[in-house]
Amino acid sequence: MTGEPSETPTTSEFTSDEMMTVAASRSLNDESVCFVGIGLPSTAANLARRTHAPELVLIYESGTLGTKPQRLPLSIGDGVLAETADSVVGVPEIFNYWLQPGRVDIGFLGGAQVDRYGNINTTVIGDDYEDPKVRLPGAGGAPEIATSCGEVLIVMRHSPRAFVPEVDFITSVGYGRDGSARTQLGLPGRGPVKVITDLGVLQPDEGTNELTLTGLAPGVEVEQVRAATGWPLRVAEELGVQQVPTDRELRILRELKATVGNGESS
Repeated sequence: MTGEPSETPTTSEFTSDEMMTVAASRSLNDESVCFVGIGLPSTAANLARRTHAPELVLIYESGTLGTKPQRLPLSIGDGVLAETADSVVGVPEIFNYWLQPGRVDIGFLGGAQVDRYGNINTTVIGDDYEDPKVRLPGAGGAPEIATSCGEVLIVMRHSPRAFVPEVDFITSVGYGRDGSARTQLGLPGRGPVKVITDLGVLQPDEGTNELTLTGLAPGVEVEQVRAATGWPLRVAEELGVQQVPTDRELRILRELKATVGNGESS
């Protein structure tokens, strides 16, 4: 079952963040096994499970398998993940048994920077690792997720500071500095197959693996996306436009976000 909406698109107002989250959720298929990052990926994955993908299996880095949180978790250590999981295992088992052998279909990640070849930076901003302009939270399990999942989805807000020609530090490899690293390194997963933003969707070019604009968010023009991208952005010949959220998607998304951290069920 795909995430294409079957209900009538809403006539209500919605934000660009809501459109991005809904579009990201639609990229997840029912019954897939998804390794979820906290933040926007977690919001989108939980929205998918409550709408078109009720059998979506959510895995979080803390060791929770098949978790069904009744609210959005604040972190991978949020108790709601363990309380609602089918099983809780040790972190080594998550990586050694589930992730590295290829038992996870989709890795869902965000980041501070992403470049034209889908490499993600969550480590440092600036060219001096010892004395960076900004020191970011770091890698966590993202490098393993980017390496070993069947495919990777990335969701993040679109701006020139975030979408850069070359990331300052490769925390999680996409296709490497020249687009060919996955083949050279023998990495098992396909790598990033889609980057969903508040302006549209980028996907790797079939020949070069360079991220290319393939879809626009409603009301967004190509030049807006180009202006928010730090490299000369290529545009697909057949450029799609995302369907706006449905009333049901918006209602469930807003209910989810309203319950963050308060322990209430939505």
